[in-house]
Amino acid sequence: MAEKPLILVTNDDGITAKGIAQLVDSMQDLGEILVVAPDKPQSGMGHAITINHPLRLTPSNVFPGIQAYTCSGTPVDCVKLAIYEIIKSRPTLLVSGINHGSNAATNVLYSGTMSAAVEGAIEGIPSIGFSLLDHSPNADFNAAGYFAKEITEQVLKNGLQPGVCLNVNIPKGDIKSLNGTKICRQGKAFWEDSFDKRQDPFGKDYFWLTGAFTRTDKGEDTDLWALDHNYVSIVPTQFDMTAHHLIAGLNEWDLK
Repeated sequence: MAEKPLILVTNDDGITAKGIAQLVDSMQDLGEILVVAPDKPQSGMGHAITINHPLRLTPSNVFPGIQAYTCSGTPVDCVKLAIYEIIKSRPTLLVSGINHGSNAATNVLYSGTMSAAVEGAIEGIPSIGFSLLDHSPNADFNAAGYFAKEITEQVLKNGLQPGVCLNVNIPKGDIKSLNGTKICRQGKAFWEDSFDKRQDPFGKDYFWLTGAFTRTDKGEDTDLWALDHNYVSIVPTQFDMTAHHLIAGLNEWDLK
């Protein structure tokens, strides 16, 4: 009898988040599950790691019958500790999420959810990050859970190229309202940042980051277009940030 695949589940919203509960439930029939997730929300941490404070790993009973731990650090810390301290090997698959809110376009750069998946890819583990376009505490994760299972089954069956993970974003709504999946490229967009300047009770200034998400990409092959048209977007994502097409040109510069 074939051994069950070991699936590492993590996120950036914390181990008690509704999204990770749905993801664990969606993975139940696919393999043996290990959960290692932050003990508090870690959204927007990107690929941060903890180097100036001790890391704490604590067994958790959040998911009865499933081996689970909370980590005092970031999503990437969770992945590293799972590999090197708990499993002492690599899992068959890593899934991260399901995040509250979009990680499409350049949001992927700031995302703790996706950074956990990217860390998995760096370690040679087929990895997927899942995000739902709904920030509500009462968000309905049923459709996201359905597609998470479907896509994970395909990754287990077909594998992923080394160094590549999948960035999956699911529109808000029930399964019937969605039009299926689309394989996409990452859309071009950026945050026009602004800061709300305030004063604390002691008269000292502090700032609250705000801003508007601005799109510069009108292509119909992007994750942004797919999500606008009620498709689940799937973007193959890599950690190699080299602009390979510029290497030949830069070699022509008069550099010593």
